[in-house]
Amino acid sequence: YKNISAEMLGAELHKGVITKYRLFDIDKIICGNGIGAGGNITRLMSLSAGVNIPSVTIDSQCSSGLEAIRAAAAEIAAGYSGCIICGGFESASTQPIREYNKNHPDYDEARKSYMTAKFSPGEHRENVMLEAAENTAKKYNITREETDGFVLESHKNAAAARDSGILSDIIYPMFGSRCDEGIRDKMSQRLLDRLRPVLDNGKCITAASSCLINDGAALVVLCSKEYMERSRLTAKARIIGFAEAAVQPELSPAAVVSVCESLYKKYGIQPDCYEVNEAFALIDVLMKRSFTDMKCFNIFGGALAYGHPYGASGAIILLHLMKALGYTGGKYGAAAVAAAGGLGCGILIERVAEL
Repeated sequence: YKNISAEMLGAELHKGVITKYRLFDIDKIICGNGIGAGGNITRLMSLSAGVNIPSVTIDSQCSSGLEAIRAAAAEIAAGYSGCIICGGFESASTQPIREYNKNHPDYDEARKSYMTAKFSPGEHRENVMLEAAENTAKKYNITREETDGFVLESHKNAAAARDSGILSDIIYPMFGSRCDEGIRDKMSQRLLDRLRPVLDNGKCITAASSCLINDGAALVVLCSKEYMERSRLTAKARIIGFAEAAVQPELSPAAVVSVCESLYKKYGIQPDCYEVNEAFALIDVLMKRSFTDMKCFNIFGGALAYGHPYGASGAIILLHLMKALGYTGGKYGAAAVAAAGGLGCGILIERVAEL
């Protein structure tokens, strides 16, 4: 996908979704995108797909896709819309290089261009998310040995899911690619031992224990019960609700735990399955420490193996969650994402049919 823009990734998938479900009278498209060229890129995507309906873009970086789903669900619940296509799309390969205006107080003659957005006051560095991960590992005494185990498990589970074809019906081939390309069958402890920390002063975060930076798109169809029955569609899951959380930006990966705790406090339901965006392996460590009763956690592997196309990841893990509930026979599932700036977004769903 290195020469394919984010909006074209989204457009191609959008056309596939409309064809698969024979959708009509779609009220809106809401998608997440974190590193595009700015503007309402979802509108650009929908027009590229040949669809002329209202379209809105949400940018909350890593949680953009899940926030787009939350916004769509709220609009449908309020009765404003009957059917919304939502999710997200991202192209790291075509990520633009930006410059501050000379009138901006952050303008620096020695550093005229940047690619990573500014996430908190006074902090604007390309490595800020890696620094936050190192800070989190230090605060919670997380070691490389702990994270390495989850790296191996993520690739192993992802390879098993790929080989079994369990996710094949939610993977849409396009532009010559038919499968996720980040899964490493030969990932081993020996290889992990050879990796140096990514940051010069780091101890925990390596190229393997942090997610791949890549391109991708994922969409889901949200609709009211009335629309579903009128269109003769079958529900795969029912959204129970959402939760959000905010932690200190320098500890942003920890927001995943906070948002999962908020989901439980808000709805009092113990999930049968969890899907959490594996931006860093230390997130797995924090989840396992905090929720020792987790029966089913990222059973098909996570972003360490699949990659993390920022705006799309929320929809990706929601799709994986629905598949996990069907595979295990679970009823309730939670999906959560930690985002730059110390934010977290989570969703709680109920399985109502086999996916």
